[in-house]
Amino acid sequence: MKFWKQSLLAVLAASQFGLASAQPVALDKINVIVNGGVILESDIDTSIKTLKANAKKSGQGLPTADVLRQQVTEKLIIDTLQQQEAERIGIRIDDNRLNEAIEEIAKNNNQTIEQLSDSIAAEGLEYSEFREQVRKEIAATEARNALVRRRINILPAEVDNLANILAQETNATVQYKIGHIQLRVNDGDDASAIEQQAKEIVAKLNNGSDFATMAYTYSKGPKALQGGDWGWMRKEEMPTIFADQVGVQNKGSIIGPFRSGVGFHILKIEDVKGLETVAVTEVNARHILIRPTVILSDDGVQKELNEIIARIQSGEATFGELARQYSQDPGSAAQNGELGYQTSDLYVPEFKHQVDTLPEGKISQPFKTVHGWHIVEVLDRRQVDRTDSAMKNKAYRILFNRKFNEEASAWLQELRASAFVEMIKDNENDS
Repeated sequence: MKFWKQSLLAVLAASQFGLASAQPVALDKINVIVNGGVILESDIDTSIKTLKANAKKSGQGLPTADVLRQQVTEKLIIDTLQQQEAERIGIRIDDNRLNEAIEEIAKNNNQTIEQLSDSIAAEGLEYSEFREQVRKEIAATEARNALVRRRINILPAEVDNLANILAQETNATVQYKIGHIQLRVNDGDDASAIEQQAKEIVAKLNNGSDFATMAYTYSKGPKALQGGDWGWMRKEEMPTIFADQVGVQNKGSIIGPFRSGVGFHILKIEDVKGLETVAVTEVNARHILIRPTVILSDDGVQKELNEIIARIQSGEATFGELARQYSQDPGSAAQNGELGYQTSDLYVPEFKHQVDTLPEGKISQPFKTVHGWHIVEVLDRRQVDRTDSAMKNKAYRILFNRKFNEEASAWLQELRASAFVEMIKDNENDS
C-alpha cells in the first residue's frame, strides 16, 4: 500500500502547483538544531511563502504571522526527524521511483512533466531542488510506514468479526438459495454416532457428491423431498438456525454440521443474488526447472529443455516422468511437476506471463526467471468464487488503516519527545 502518495500529493499538489522559494540571502541562519541536523531560516521562509501562495489561490485564511511560523517550524522538525529515521534504516529512493512520483504529481495537476517544470521555475525554485524535496518526502514517508507497520497487530478474530459486520450490512438486500440436510436425534439415539454420520456426509459433499441426492437419501428435514431446497431467502426470512450460520461464505460453500435441539444440520449456499461477488481464475500448471551451473551454461540448459520437449512430444516419455527425473524444483518434481491450482499473481512475472497466455495443453518454449530456466504446461483453468476472501480483505484494510493512523500519531509523538531539539534564539528572526 503506497501511503506516501496521499501524503505527498497533499503537501505538494494544491490546485495548480504552488511552490515558492526563499530569495537568495547573503547569509543563511541556523534556526533549529534537530539531533544531528539543522533547519535553516530559508527553509522556514520557503515553507511560509509556499503556504501563503497556496492559501491565496484557494482563498484560505491563515493565522497570525507568529502562529504560522510556530506551526511551520514544528512541521519542519517532524519532517526532519522522519528523514533522519529514513537515513537510519537505510531507505534510499532511486531515480526510477522518484520519476514515477513526479509523474503522478504532474498527472494530479493535469500537467505534463514539462509544464510542471515550468510552473516550478515560475515560482523561483530550481527543478533539481524540487526533485530532492520530493525524494526526501518519499523517504520520510516510507520510513514512517515501515516503522509504524511493526507496531500494528491485527488478530484473525478482529478480521472475522468486522467481516461479519460488513456482511450483515450488505445482507439487507442479499438473497441466498439454501440447501438443507437435517439428521434428527431422537430420545435414546447415540448423538455422537449421528454427528459422525453428518461429518461423513460433509466430506462426501466436499468431494463432489450431489447435494440434492444426499438430501433425498439422508435428510429428515421439512424439505427432504425437494432435495433439501429451501429456495431463495433473505437472512431475515431464514430460520434462525440458518441465519446464524450464513455469513460471508462463497456460493457453493458447505456449512456444518452444526447442532440444534432437533439434531444436526448441513447447509449449502447454492447461489447468491444481490451480493457483489469476486471471482478469480486459478491455473493448474506443471513445470520443469533446470538451473545453470559453472559447467552448464544458459545455452546448455535451453538445449536440454528443448530435448525434453521433443521427448514429450514424440511420446518417448511423459511430462511427469521427465519432471521427476530432471526438475530441480523438489516440491513439484515429486508431484510430476504439478504446482496445483493457484492464482497466477503468486508467480514471478516471467512465469506469470506464461501461465496467463499459454493455451491449455501446450508446452512453452524454455524461458528464464530468477529461479532458473523453465518449461511449463497449463493443465486447466477454473473460476473460483472468492467473495468471502474479498470481504475479509476489505475488513483487514479497514482495521489496518484505523490502527495505522492511531499508531502513526503515537510514533510521531514519541519521536518528537525523544529528539534533541534546540531553538536558536535570534531577535532578527522574530516577525
